[in-house]
Amino acid sequence: MTDLSSEHVGQPNRSSASRIGLFAAMAIGIGGMIGAGIFSILGVVAEAAGTAMWLSFVIGGVVALLSTYSYAKLGARYPSAGGAVQFLVSGFGDGVLSGGINLYMWIGYVIALALYAQGFTGYALTFLPPHLPLWISKAISVGIVLVFTGVNAIGARVVGGSETFIVIVKLLILGLFSVAGLYFIHPSYLTPALWPSAREILFGAGVLFIGYEGFGLIANAAQDMDDPRKLLPKALYLSVTVVILIYVGVSLAVVGNLDVRAILAAKDYALAEAAKPFLGNFGFKLIAIGALFSTASAINATLFGAANVSYMIARDGELPRTFSWKLRRNATGGLFITAGLVVLFITFFDISRIAMMGSGAFLLVYACVHAAHLRVTAETGANKSVVVLAMVACLAMLGILSVYIYENSRSALITMIALLPTCLAAEWFYRKATGRTIQLRKSLKGSDKAA
Repeated sequence: MTDLSSEHVGQPNRSSASRIGLFAAMAIGIGGMIGAGIFSILGVVAEAAGTAMWLSFVIGGVVALLSTYSYAKLGARYPSAGGAVQFLVSGFGDGVLSGGINLYMWIGYVIALALYAQGFTGYALTFLPPHLPLWISKAISVGIVLVFTGVNAIGARVVGGSETFIVIVKLLILGLFSVAGLYFIHPSYLTPALWPSAREILFGAGVLFIGYEGFGLIANAAQDMDDPRKLLPKALYLSVTVVILIYVGVSLAVVGNLDVRAILAAKDYALAEAAKPFLGNFGFKLIAIGALFSTASAINATLFGAANVSYMIARDGELPRTFSWKLRRNATGGLFITAGLVVLFITFFDISRIAMMGSGAFLLVYACVHAAHLRVTAETGANKSVVVLAMVACLAMLGILSVYIYENSRSALITMIALLPTCLAAEWFYRKATGRTIQLRKSLKGSDKAA
């Protein structure tokens, strides 16, 4: 489909004041990555990888960097609000496979949003009196989702601007924690003699990958960039690199100041607890504030990506037309329906039990994006060997994570697996009932060299 309407990506007549620049694009990616993950799963990673958990962060970061290669090449050729939606249809064509994976990814976003909201609430409660009724925590989670639904409804520039502010604050806090923590570090805590087996280090990498999955959100902002062919690859590579450095610095500061037993004893708030030896109670509260900013920015950035995904696949024929209804340009039905589902998850489900399912879902989606990319490398100018390596890395990480989930929560693994055929079946029935198809967006010629 050739679409030259005001919604078409890269359109020159869109006001420059509403566009997203490099720093705002990076902020969306960093905000999506440094969210609930580094604060809420650090103790779980330490349980698997012990004092070598910084190595797990490096391994996870390498897998994420490999995946950014496909996103950079594909995003430069097919810049749109749909991101991975566009990539899958471009590679696999209009069919049940691409449609089902798109639905699977959207559900993954909904689960991740509920998890981030729950993480925000957990840290918010540390500033309130203890033993509050359950409805208060639910109300806080729902409230933060509604706040950022309003932010996203206002427009892309507000999303980018708010992400930039939030990301700067949390990077300053995490930077202070890392520098101070590394200064007071106990080298004996980091000796390789204390490392667990390679299997456990890989388990840690699989568990923490949810902390890297947010980089794909940058691709969802491509249609709001002035020159996505140049800007998107830069934003992807820089944001992932910054996050890797932050994660390694933070994890070294944690394991360098607390032994593994102390980390596990403070499993739910390990990062804040690690600040006490050198920053005291002030450090604990400071990290708690950083956690609030981080989980809030993850909600902001992920809601932006999820709303764009649902809008894209509704507009081009995948979801019911209700999703593409607009109150105004950015306030789509997809945004409000996504937020409504997140509120339902928060209200009626224990999200923490299936949190790792979100990580597995995105690893599978990334592997599928790489597989789709292999079919269009002639258009994107990508190196097939790098794309294959990225796909294999994602599948290997998915396998490692699946083993870990099986050993710790079989019901979560069953749910993760069952959701995929459910999405494929829903896609088949919807196509059968409506006869609608997904229509491709027009690609940008000559963009392959830009990435």
